[in-house]
Amino acid sequence: MNTDAILIYADHAGRFYARQYGFNPVAARLIGYLSVCEPIEQSINDLADALLTSRSAITAAVTMLENIHLIQRTRPAGSRVDVISIDLDGATGSKAFDNQEYKDQAILAREGLELLKDASPERRHVLEEARNLADFLVEQMPLLEDKWQKHRQQLHRKNKEN
Repeated sequence: MNTDAILIYADHAGRFYARQYGFNPVAARLIGYLSVCEPIEQSINDLADALLTSRSAITAAVTMLENIHLIQRTRPAGSRVDVISIDLDGATGSKAFDNQEYKDQAILAREGLELLKDASPERRHVLEEARNLADFLVEQMPLLEDKWQKHRQQLHRKNKEN
């Protein structure tokens, strides 16, 4: 694969993840690069060389992305070097549908509403909407995950047939 094309893609993905999710530029580019690089597992040195950045910047980006389950760090048996790859379970599997964030948002909204229990309906409106959305998402995420897993299985069967 063309190295320049890979870096251009990593930059495009980087701009998307930086804009959409507030990722720092190195972490954002790292996600893009890991989704198209060969081999799919890369060392910190490999990533720093490929993305033309420092090892420390890559290490910080890896730590951040690992904490939110978008990438994984493993160490093959007998190796002294960690390898980094996309965490498929975090990106498209069950971790992608973890609704703890929405549960926490609902709890926070309820806490704010308790503070505003004597406030006008207009003043409470924003937090009520936040709570309602969070409760809705908590309810819907398991259903959506089930639909996704069924759809994913169908796609895998089709790919095996082709």
